[in-house]
Amino acid sequence: MTEIGSQAKVDSLRNPVATGHPPQLAVIVPSFNERGNIELLYEKLAIALDETAWEMIVVDDNSPDGTATVVNEMSRVYANVRCIRRFGRRGLSSACVEGMASTSAPYVAVIDADLQHDEAILPQMLEKALAGADLVVGTRFAGEGSAATGLSATRLSGSRLATKMAAMIAGQPISDPMSGFFLVRRDIFENVAPKLANDGFKILIDLIVTSERAGKPLQIAEVPYTFRPRHAGESKMNPLIVIQYLGLWASKLSGGILPPSFLLFGLVGVTGVVVHMATLGAVTAGLGGNGALSSETIFVAAQITATMVAMTWNFFLNNNLTYSDRKLRGRKLVIGLLGFYAICALGGIANISVASGIYELRHQTFIAGLAGAVMSSVFNYAVTRAFTWK
Repeated sequence: MTEIGSQAKVDSLRNPVATGHPPQLAVIVPSFNERGNIELLYEKLAIALDETAWEMIVVDDNSPDGTATVVNEMSRVYANVRCIRRFGRRGLSSACVEGMASTSAPYVAVIDADLQHDEAILPQMLEKALAGADLVVGTRFAGEGSAATGLSATRLSGSRLATKMAAMIAGQPISDPMSGFFLVRRDIFENVAPKLANDGFKILIDLIVTSERAGKPLQIAEVPYTFRPRHAGESKMNPLIVIQYLGLWASKLSGGILPPSFLLFGLVGVTGVVVHMATLGAVTAGLGGNGALSSETIFVAAQITATMVAMTWNFFLNNNLTYSDRKLRGRKLVIGLLGFYAICALGGIANISVASGIYELRHQTFIAGLAGAVMSSVFNYAVTRAFTWK
């Protein structure tokens, strides 16, 4: 950061926004622990965009490495830089949405902070948008585009698989629906913004599918580029991101009837059943050697233990997976766990009530049991989302 205040450097990167022109393009940069990249990214953007009136909006998820501090220092030097610092919220998609909603520029671009995207193609992307495209995607998988230098063989294979899955729901041909590098007209974004999923890692496919299903398919153009190695810091890709993407994909495949968070909540519930049954078997076997206890007493004790273990498992898994963007910590974690126990107990009552009512009408155990399970799942999801992870 020692050169930020250098007058020669400031003059070399001066932008029309600094002289009072409103920005034509806003470049949204979602960030988490990108301190070592953010200033260099600005310099590269300034060179690439040259005389274009533009601004850079960094949406930082309260990075512990001080990324927001660096951006705020830059904003005191460069008039076209600002930072949105988020507290208690995490997630790439929601960061992009907040950034795009915060600008008055008629065109908005999303680019990663890690310098893997080639900022030099932004003028071409803007040119295609000015020529009539609603959305312009920086693609790694068409023309001269490539991802080989920026991804390992394993991640490249995974990316290609995710791309094929995304193509199934895109509704129109697109070579790189998983790209995190794109430019869109702001009015197009605003038309669908209320319907976009806040939880997720890839906003582009959500934007395309939501527009398509709203009866307003986008005119899409593509510009190829070479995906580069990360400059500094660590990749955010992890198994959690993969699971969240699968949730988004399944949600869009269902026509958006089921939100991604409900699908993940249900998946956690399935694993909870496995944990419940395993605990039930283990405790029953452990108490079975005590001849002083009746089989009924053993079952009740095992069932109570298994229920508590399964609920605890579900709570912590949901806290780290389904609601990773609003993860509870410290005192809130303890209060949330106790509240989760109470809500699940009420959900169990709802399960029994619905199942009993249907059984009395139909006398079909499977249907009654399934209806009760669905009812309790919906109840638990709705109430915990409103009160536990609000």
